[in-house]
Amino acid sequence: MTAVVEHIRGKTFHERRGQVGHKLSHTVDYVLFDAEAPELTAPRWFGREPGKSMAVLDSDHGGPKGQGRGAAWVREVLKARDLFAIRGKIELMTLPRVLGHEFNPVSFWLCHDKEDQLRAVIAEVNNTFGDRHCYLCCHPDQRPIEPTDILTATKIFHVSPFQPISGGYRFRFDIRPDKVGIWIDFSAGGEEGLYATLTGPRRPLSTWAILKSALRRPFGSRRVIVLIYWHALRLALKGAKYRTRPKPPSEELT
Repeated sequence: MTAVVEHIRGKTFHERRGQVGHKLSHTVDYVLFDAEAPELTAPRWFGREPGKSMAVLDSDHGGPKGQGRGAAWVREVLKARDLFAIRGKIELMTLPRVLGHEFNPVSFWLCHDKEDQLRAVIAEVNNTFGDRHCYLCCHPDQRPIEPTDILTATKIFHVSPFQPISGGYRFRFDIRPDKVGIWIDFSAGGEEGLYATLTGPRRPLSTWAILKSALRRPFGSRRVIVLIYWHALRLALKGAKYRTRPKPPSEELT
């Protein structure tokens, strides 16, 4: 059975709240596919093995950074948490490697039941210090996640040095056959916090889409890294408080 690799020409928006405000908006190229499909339908430039111009490797996702096991790790997590309603496909939505380089601020594991209803999402978060932590988003009763549902998680992982660790996330997922929408609202108490969105249409990945991406947003994740440091510099110049990196949490998922 083959699965189609989809291209999400997404738009991400961030708004920082508090005494030092800041906004950013950029386009990004995500791919989305069935992570357990034995074969994928995609242009020859895309693959799940090293050497492709655009690639997604199991070692990059699912488990400790650089030691990933892909969807097998996700299945183990679901079993350990007694999430037995999730017996359908597991999709990975992520920024692909481009010319061998990989960095993902956040990837999403979309976990479905046999009726293809979304039951859980694992947000796989990475920081620029090489650390990773995952947040499991689902209802306690395992009911399907509707587009208007709000799922919460306590923040325990250092992402931006300009935001505190203490606080909580509010996630919303609207995953449709033709488009995706993800909204993350981080509140640190009072007026401090961050609002982030990722939205975009879903279309089969094509050679033309890869070429346009290379022209409009060259260097893939290298571009993402540059943008992160560029906005960090702007925040520092605005006077935002810098926080040193603490020891990462021992748990790989909460």
